[in-house]
Amino acid sequence: MKVLRILCVAAVVIWLTPAALADKYDGLAAKGYRWVTADGQYGFRSRDDLLQMLKERGEGNKLKLIEQVRAYYLIPGTIVQVIHEEGALGTSQIQLKRLSKPLWTLSRFLSVHPMTDLDNKIETPF
Repeated sequence: MKVLRILCVAAVVIWLTPAALADKYDGLAAKGYRWVTADGQYGFRSRDDLLQMLKERGEGNKLKLIEQVRAYYLIPGTIVQVIHEEGALGTSQIQLKRLSKPLWTLSRFLSVHPMTDLDNKIETPF
């Protein structure tokens, strides 16, 4: 009888755990948090730099922006908070917890669904 009770409790715990985690991350997405899906120099200090990079996709332009410390590498799985989103241009202004100034990136590089980072962990803002 005790074994059956233990198995039932274990099954309930296993069944409820994914629902609890989903609620946690849905709450973060509702507060404007997103997970980065891009891997590369896709964060820019100004929206103009982002638009310039989209127009001129040459390697020379990328190198120039990186040398002038106006382009930043985004790493997949990093959590960011969206400050401002421009739907018409498909751009978002984001805040990373490790940088004091916000960056601009394409909205398509951000996901409301949690993604694992390089350590196979889901990053949270806490």
